[in-house]
Amino acid sequence: MFSNLFKHSIRSLKRQRAYIIINILGLSIGIACTLLIGLFVINEASYDRFNEKKERIVRVVLTGKIGGQEIIGAFTCAPIGPTMVREFPEVENFVRMNGWGPSVIEYEKKTFTEDHFIEVDSSFFDIFSIPVLKGDKGNLLNSPRKVVLSESTALKIFGNENPIDKQIKIGNDTSKYTVSGVFGDVPANSHFEANILGSFMTNQRSQNPVWLSNSFSTYILLKPNTNWVDVDAKIPALLEKYVGPEVQRFMGISLEDFLAQGNRYRYFLQPLTEVHLDPSIQQQFKAASDPKYLWIFGSVAMLIVLIAAINFMNLSTAQSARRAKEVGIKKIGGSSKGMLIAQFLTESFILSFISLIIAVIIVKIALPYFSNLLGITLELKLLNNIFTIPALILFAIFVGLLAGSYPAFFLSSFSPYEVLKGEIKNSMQSGRLRKVLVVFQFAVSILLIIGTMIMYRQISFMVNKDVGFTKENLVVINRAGALGNKVKSFKESVKKIPGVLNIASSTAVPGRNNNNNGYGIEGKKGESFLLMTNWVDYDYIDTYGMTMVDGRSFQESYSTDQDACLVNESTIKNFSISDISQIRFLQPRDSGRYENRQIIGVVKNFNFESLRNPIGPYMLQFKKDNILWGYLTVKLDGNNTSKTINEIEKVWKEYLTDDPLQYYFLDQDFEQMYSQEKQNAQMAIIFSILAVFIAGLGLFGLTSFTVEQRTKEIGVRKAMGSTVAGIYYEISKEILVLVTISAVISWPIIYYVAGRWLENFYYRINLGFVSFFAGLAIAISIALITISYKVLQAARINPAQSLKYE
Repeated sequence: MFSNLFKHSIRSLKRQRAYIIINILGLSIGIACTLLIGLFVINEASYDRFNEKKERIVRVVLTGKIGGQEIIGAFTCAPIGPTMVREFPEVENFVRMNGWGPSVIEYEKKTFTEDHFIEVDSSFFDIFSIPVLKGDKGNLLNSPRKVVLSESTALKIFGNENPIDKQIKIGNDTSKYTVSGVFGDVPANSHFEANILGSFMTNQRSQNPVWLSNSFSTYILLKPNTNWVDVDAKIPALLEKYVGPEVQRFMGISLEDFLAQGNRYRYFLQPLTEVHLDPSIQQQFKAASDPKYLWIFGSVAMLIVLIAAINFMNLSTAQSARRAKEVGIKKIGGSSKGMLIAQFLTESFILSFISLIIAVIIVKIALPYFSNLLGITLELKLLNNIFTIPALILFAIFVGLLAGSYPAFFLSSFSPYEVLKGEIKNSMQSGRLRKVLVVFQFAVSILLIIGTMIMYRQISFMVNKDVGFTKENLVVINRAGALGNKVKSFKESVKKIPGVLNIASSTAVPGRNNNNNGYGIEGKKGESFLLMTNWVDYDYIDTYGMTMVDGRSFQESYSTDQDACLVNESTIKNFSISDISQIRFLQPRDSGRYENRQIIGVVKNFNFESLRNPIGPYMLQFKKDNILWGYLTVKLDGNNTSKTINEIEKVWKEYLTDDPLQYYFLDQDFEQMYSQEKQNAQMAIIFSILAVFIAGLGLFGLTSFTVEQRTKEIGVRKAMGSTVAGIYYEISKEILVLVTISAVISWPIIYYVAGRWLENFYYRINLGFVSFFAGLAIAISIALITISYKVLQAARINPAQSLKYE
């Protein structure tokens, strides 16, 4: 029976070649889009799930509010991990992690640059499922100056040599490190990247007992069958025990009074599998993804499939007049309604499975480009997972049912009596449902078009906005600390290079902040104020082209400036400072004493981080000679940049023969903060084009059938004197009305969705009305271009031929 049903379906499809091509093309693209987005969503959701103990691993996160400034980040104090193991019976182990900046590795006079060097406790391999390939797992990082290399890094540095017990030099450290092991490369779907793991106890700060000093990421391994929520509930009492005395010591008030002032200081636990999809938390390692985008693109995928399915419905019902006679004859011949439904659904399933095969081929071809666009590696492995092929088959069946159910029940409902009298053909002229479905298709298309335009407008706004300093022609040199006490001499040498306008030294640069410190203000006992802090030299303000709005910058002629500070306008506003000459910040030290910081100037607000965030309080302190770490920023004149940089490299090599110069352009690095938005905008425009293309395919097919049905009417109109333009308008006006209705439906939806998306950015565009009318204009243009060929072709036919058409 199934064999006969299949044969009947194939014979029926062969008689509808144009209809088949349009449907297969639309369904193939729709399914391919869904598969691509599905792979992306699955990849994002699978982060850290390779860890065998993932259900028992939690990350400790700091959340606080000090002096009105909110902070939430994956940064903790050194003692919290050991203390939780000691005092909480539910905690089995802990590991602390501290990421370094770019590091230079030296082995036998060969140097290698490494971006992913992390200091970790010796428990790292007991908590994370990273395989140890060489070395004694129990003794890998159990003493200072031990490192473990990833397999690829070991191969890069040592080639085929056995790296165990080899000595390497890291950064500026005069003492060498011993390679104690090799681990398998960290999976790409891990929230951290690590090519070199160093012993955490090498870092002197690992023994820092201060609970108010937060620099490291801490992960906790819970004992089996422990609910992390129960452990989290115990943390406030732990903080009262350990943080309370420090607040009293440094601020002179109790923890209770500190909290009563509206401040907050709390650690909470976060399950490991939630880390990658929580962008609200400042990360030390990989930037988190926003789950909203997964929902948005997941919805887009389903809408594109729905548009393709609507094409199938529309084209099937548009052909109902043709197939009515087939249905009538079969019913007279004894076919039941159920048999006809089965035949029509079988046709739908055949097209769906053919489309699935083509879609898989499209995905295989498109995956390298798609992966490159997203900066991740996506693979469609059909045979590696036993669920992949069954899932694809079920999806094809779902698409077949979605597309074919309504046409199957609609076509099988025809009465042989009505068919023979010609009533079916007459009743199909209005096509109300088809119009509704076309409106839906174009509403979705317009929604995607407008959404993409708004995304690009916001990105353009962020890239081109005045950020309060000149970011063009600024070259930032990493690892200025490698110069040691020769920074001043190096600066003087670089200033002599033609094309160099200035050079400044600092511990931070815009987009790469590393110190958020708490201060007191003289005369305001018990209050604390949080400021992002940067230590800079005399040339910093001029190099960055910043503007002083009050007071002055650091000057060598004032020796007291080395203990003074500059602040931005947000500091003045947020802390209600009226006269800077009367304000001194108090910087706490581990000894319990305070150092005074007199404000000598106010810098015009500048964006030192992403435009997603408002400009918060910022302090610039003077960078004394004993502060060696940080960056050097070189301001160029923009002429013959490559030659100027080559000259800077020559000077660098005079000071550091074996260390390569590592640098980047600040404007390019600043734009990287919006890389996720750029990637998503590129994805949006691709899927918008495909959605419009699929909708256009359906409209082309419908127009073909409409013109065919109205051939005699067109002949009569031409015979009565209508022009080609008049006939074109008569047929196209209905499309114009439908597209306009689509726009009116889509506008409030995209206004709401875009408005919610823009809320992620403190500095954002106004939605206005231009994008909305532009979306309508684009949709109308595409619709008219789509139907023009068929309509004009019919309008040019000789009326005598049109009137003969049946």
